[in-house]
Amino acid sequence: MKYSHLLFDADDTLFDFPKADDQAFSIMCRLHQMPDTQETRDLYHRINQELWSAFDRREVSKDFVTLERYVRFFRALGLDRDATRANRDYLKALGRCNVPLPHAEAVCRELVRRGHKLYIVTNAVASVHRSRLERSVLAELITDAFISEDAGAAKPDKAYFDYALARIPGAGAENCLVIGDSLATDIRGANNAGLPCCWFNPHGKARQGDITIDYEITDLRQLLDIV
Repeated sequence: MKYSHLLFDADDTLFDFPKADDQAFSIMCRLHQMPDTQETRDLYHRINQELWSAFDRREVSKDFVTLERYVRFFRALGLDRDATRANRDYLKALGRCNVPLPHAEAVCRELVRRGHKLYIVTNAVASVHRSRLERSVLAELITDAFISEDAGAAKPDKAYFDYALARIPGAGAENCLVIGDSLATDIRGANNAGLPCCWFNPHGKARQGDITIDYEITDLRQLLDIV
């Protein structure tokens, strides 16, 4: 086989994060007597995306993002709510919501059957990711998960991938493939670490000229023809 070790991003690569996010947001709204409308969702997502983009640029910490999004959200709505409690309740609900993307389970099962080792490489909140993975049908197929909070570094930093590779016996650039949907974190991170990569691009987004992409797929089943 070409790549014995496959390093998968979690959200929007194996798991349908928008569906899980919608479910968790609705639960948070109900618990805090919030209007659960498209308008409030759009506002929350705009604030959330701005803060996560700042995290990707290494301008703020993950803890800052997860709390500050609710501080700004409630301020924008002019509501007096406890941002700390809202964030806690949202994250708790998110940890219970795990929805694999189409074909994710079947592809992972086939890869394991062929002898590949599957790993998760994620910047997700550690408590949320562990809870979701434990409840997921993919749990038995994943050899290990490397979470940025544990690594002390996050994608796309080379230090994050050094941390992961140091914990995979026999892993190196010759037998590892990074698979992810984000050019900014997954693919640039693989570039920084000198690892081959596969961009999962189901929505046909444009490439960035300064990023090297070894493979590009629009359907997870295409991965079976690469590895």
